Amino acid sequence: MTVAVSEPVFISVDDLRFDQVNPRFHGEEQGEPQEAILKRLWREFAVDEIALSIAAAGFFLHEPVFAIPEEGVGESSYVVIEGNRRLAAVKLLRSRNLRRKVKATDLPGINEEDRRRLDTIPVIVTSRKEIWPLIGFKHINGPQHWDSMAKAEYIAWVFKETGVPLMDIALQLGDRHDTVVRLYSGLTVLEQAESADQFHRKDRFFKFFHFYHLYTALGYRGVMDYLGTSSEKLRSAHDEPVPPDKLDNLGRLCRWLYGDKTRSEPPLVRRQNPDLRDLSTTLETEVGRAALESGQGLKRALDITKGDTRILRDALIEAKIALQTARGRVATGYADAPDIRDYARDVLVLARAVDEDIRQMDATTITRDGYSGYR
Repeated sequence: MTVAVSEPVFISVDDLRFDQVNPRFHGEEQGEPQEAILKRLWREFAVDEIALSIAAAGFFLHEPVFAIPEEGVGESSYVVIEGNRRLAAVKLLRSRNLRRKVKATDLPGINEEDRRRLDTIPVIVTSRKEIWPLIGFKHINGPQHWDSMAKAEYIAWVFKETGVPLMDIALQLGDRHDTVVRLYSGLTVLEQAESADQFHRKDRFFKFFHFYHLYTALGYRGVMDYLGTSSEKLRSAHDEPVPPDKLDNLGRLCRWLYGDKTRSEPPLVRRQNPDLRDLSTTLETEVGRAALESGQGLKRALDITKGDTRILRDALIEAKIALQTARGRVATGYADAPDIRDYARDVLVLARAVDEDIRQMDATTITRDGYSGYR
């Protein structure tokens, strides 16, 4: 990975502005005013740790921020495209008024001499297109990870604005796990759902958007078949990987993953494992798909998909494993606890009842027309 950068220059902190399209802020949240960005950085992105470090040791000169000239303002104003948290830390240390506005009351001030040292900081003036490999490696595959949504939107920006193929982006970022392609395809499917008015991120049931549920789900065969797509189509950077006749299915999938507060509908998927696997398994059968589409919960729909024989077998296996574990703890865990004795007797009664039911089944023949006597 080769990135051409200029030598750093010292620029007044007052001439440096936060990036309104910072990938940390997802597309629906970008474009905020400067003071609002500062508040968000302080509230959500651990600026206090950086500020305390700078207050104690100064601004590390070997870690300049990267900035671009601010459009329409002139050469004296710059937008920081890498290093916004450090800029926030410096601005807060230098201004008691800003600390008050963001409620950073526990952040110590600095003396006048240290404040003067922070009047300017080292900046490398560059462009977004020149610096993307460095930023991408640092935050997508490197030590300071963005969340998955920020990664996906940055990859999409690089792909669309620079024309670099997805596989080359992955190569330059050191991606060996297909992460770049999976993130991009997930974002493409999400944007297709939104453009088709099937689902909107702002309508999700919970505050946090678990984007990784979607791009992970797209790797499951049951989900791909339900959407009428394929791994080849998803990897091809196609703008509309889901065919028009499957857009209703895409909307349903998004609601199963994220819920819909406008419908008072919570998501079916709460955890990535095992819920995504169970969802895919359910979607692989017609009866499972029908159960989900009719509003059955994920567990109920999965049970319908499995059928009673498999459910019975799985339940007995789980019971056997649990009883083996319980037996191994009798000597050390009983200690004459009456409730444990009661639980053991209840288990014994249920086990005998199950065994008796099975004996009754063995003693009879069941045909499609019903009971037909003893064997």
